Amino acid sequence: MSKRKKKRLLIRVSILTVLIAAVVYTLYSTLTDDDRMLVKAGDAAPDFELTDLDGNAHRLSDYKGQGVFLNFWGTWCKPCEKEMPYMENQYQVYKDEGVQILAVNVGESEFQVNNFANEYNLSFPVVRDAQKDVMYAYAIGPLPTTLLINPEGEVVKVVKGEMTEEMVAEYMEMIKP
Repeated sequence: MSKRKKKRLLIRVSILTVLIAAVVYTLYSTLTDDDRMLVKAGDAAPDFELTDLDGNAHRLSDYKGQGVFLNFWGTWCKPCEKEMPYMENQYQVYKDEGVQILAVNVGESEFQVNNFANEYNLSFPVVRDAQKDVMYAYAIGPLPTTLLINPEGEVVKVVKGEMTEEMVAEYMEMIKP
């Protein structure tokens, strides 16, 4: 075999090896995505403190004894935008029954979040996770993601993706004290 053919074979084998490694890594990442989630159903919800649009601090632990509908969202996220009115409607139904909503905006400016909250007339606490610390602590992937937390502070369910109003009502019923 000539030197040129050996060199070509070596390059082809190297490229093939890299491609196979990439495919294996992608499959592994996809199949173990849920296993890597730091916070899942059955876990105690990590405590955090974030500030709302009026400057008031909200600690998750302050809501102990109530169900918490913890929603991570962004103003640019169309599914988030679609489910906000559903959340507002159901908040009006469940707020006096011991279910609270904490809407955690991820990484956006106060101006953007304020405009969004005003546009949708949101009455539940909207807090900003400007540095994305809480998002990373909860290992939040795609937005919207909602964690249902029971009155004891335990995560009951993690919901990834858009919810219908019926789903929001069903989930609030699940975490009602």
